[in-house]
Amino acid sequence: MWTRVVLMTVTAGVFGAMLGCGQTPSTPAAVIEDKVYTVTPPALAVKAGVMTGEVTDMKITERVDKGTGSIVSPAKLTGTLKLQNSSTDQTIRLIGGKIQFIDADGNPILVEEKKFEPTIKFQTYGAAERLDPGQDATQSLDLDFPAVALKAKKLKEIRLELTYIPSPYKADTVNFAVSIGGQ
Repeated sequence: MWTRVVLMTVTAGVFGAMLGCGQTPSTPAAVIEDKVYTVTPPALAVKAGVMTGEVTDMKITERVDKGTGSIVSPAKLTGTLKLQNSSTDQTIRLIGGKIQFIDADGNPILVEEKKFEPTIKFQTYGAAERLDPGQDATQSLDLDFPAVALKAKKLKEIRLELTYIPSPYKADTVNFAVSIGGQ
């Protein structure tokens, strides 16, 4: 009798597993893709006081769920900022910068969620913050971009405001009268 009960229990267990009492299939993973918007022109010349340079490789990228079309990661402006001290007699201490996105009417477009203008921070200490005459520095840009500016003909220009401290730079020569030996 116990053999029948055990056999019936095992058979019921096997039958239940075959009907789907096991694991349920997992939902398919969301496919995330980068949607890239080109910036025309992709490179711009920069002239601010005694600094010259360029912003290159500009593009805007947002991450989108391919299945639903919903935005996974908001738009970002990326690129490279290269600055050079074109002065012959001033050292420049780079403090920071601010990017403004300007619409067709000349008004700033703010990043919606944060209500601020993206900033650029240079290194606080070290060679990259100080530019002697003729030296250059390179800074990567990875800034929040307002989604409303992605619409056609909404964005007119990008404004870069740089903050720096110029200071006089001098190179002097000093001669020392010396002799070798015990005279």
